[in-house]
Amino acid sequence: MRYIKLGRTGLDVSPVAIGAMTYGEPDRGHPVWSLDEEAARPLVKHALEAGINFFDTANLYSYGSSEEILGRALRDFANRDDVVITTKVRHAMRPGSPNSGGLSRKAIMTEIDHSLRRLGTDYVDVYMIHRFDNDTPLEETLEALDDVVRAGKARYLGASSMYAWQFAKALHLQERNGWARFVTMQDHYNLLAREEEREMLPLCADEGVATMIWSPLARGRLARPLDQANAGERAVTDGAYADLLYKATADSDRAVIDEVGAVAEAHGVSRAQVALAWLRRNPVVAAPVVGARTMRQIDDAVASLDLDLTDEQARRLEAPYTPRHDFQGVSDARELERIKARIPGYDNI
Repeated sequence: MRYIKLGRTGLDVSPVAIGAMTYGEPDRGHPVWSLDEEAARPLVKHALEAGINFFDTANLYSYGSSEEILGRALRDFANRDDVVITTKVRHAMRPGSPNSGGLSRKAIMTEIDHSLRRLGTDYVDVYMIHRFDNDTPLEETLEALDDVVRAGKARYLGASSMYAWQFAKALHLQERNGWARFVTMQDHYNLLAREEEREMLPLCADEGVATMIWSPLARGRLARPLDQANAGERAVTDGAYADLLYKATADSDRAVIDEVGAVAEAHGVSRAQVALAWLRRNPVVAAPVVGARTMRQIDDAVASLDLDLTDEQARRLEAPYTPRHDFQGVSDARELERIKARIPGYDNI
């Protein structure tokens, strides 16, 4: 495994991260596609044996079960100082408890302790805000996060899925006040969702912020022919959300997916390897977050690090793309509520 620095930090990470949203006791999360502890542990062990040291979770994933499963597996299979753990805060964790969600000082200070307890560790390497919180002053959030770092409960800070202007404002406030700075941005980016190329990725490149990519395979669409894209277990609960992201651009998406298949055939590799190798061409991308449910998926992710696409192949993969609305571009509140009502577990995304 070839390790890289995470942005402008001195932290060494594998250029592939394992996303632990896939792991969680079914009665506490997604009952169809969550892997319980017995199924998840061999995958964590396999990732470690492959040299992956980067693991991503969140307090919301299976309402803490993901953190518990990941924490116990890393305790049993790894030295804590040899792995990099990220977790997140934002969404409500306890129904009926008004301060169990959001990014207030109270919520952050409470939830970091709960996450550390579930993970079985004294600190996380990167503590992320899962989504922007429009109902809390940004200064309150950023100062509380700075206190988390100063208390030794997190080594670094990260953010996820927001507008570029919001992230730029946050970075400015951190610099102006001498607060710990965001060093990572976890965003939605793949061959079928490239809207972050407009503003967020250039901002991150300019600011030296590394990106971690969620849904790098477009919910499996880039890993198999389009007519098989909804064949997986996750499609049972994820179909409406995937329709929101991809239905309107199905024709151009099909052309991209066909090119992925052609390039994969030319190299004699899997489609997933091609899609992940394309991401690696962008220097601001530190690591795709791979929600592996099988050992083969982990092996594909690691093998993608040895695949170098030519400029011509990259142009072929990119040419059919058409701009689209990302889910964060939904500005009408009533339309957003209708979307959320159609998607089981929307707030778990």
